[in-house]
Amino acid sequence: MEENYPVHLSITKPEHSSRGLAVMTLLLMIPKAIILIPHIIVLYALSIVSIVIVIVAQFAILFTGKYPPTMHEFVTGIMRWNIRVNAYLFGLADKYPPYRLKE
Repeated sequence: MEENYPVHLSITKPEHSSRGLAVMTLLLMIPKAIILIPHIIVLYALSIVSIVIVIVAQFAILFTGKYPPTMHEFVTGIMRWNIRVNAYLFGLADKYPPYRLKE
């Protein structure tokens, strides 16, 4: 079923999942959330910055008709990072998410 959506999310299923992380997710999601606190703090700050960038980008779009590439890369990078953190928290990925905007 091929549909043309502007966003495509793909999370590859790991070949082997960590049983220890599965137990932590089932019993106590708190330990996983605790180790993600640095990510949450950085993403919160970057999200505030991205709101400002999106507003500035809307003015750029209004006058030029194009979304500035660097602003687009920054906002989509934050979204990617946020998705990686959520995938780790909810057990979709066993690998601890990296601190970066790129894939």
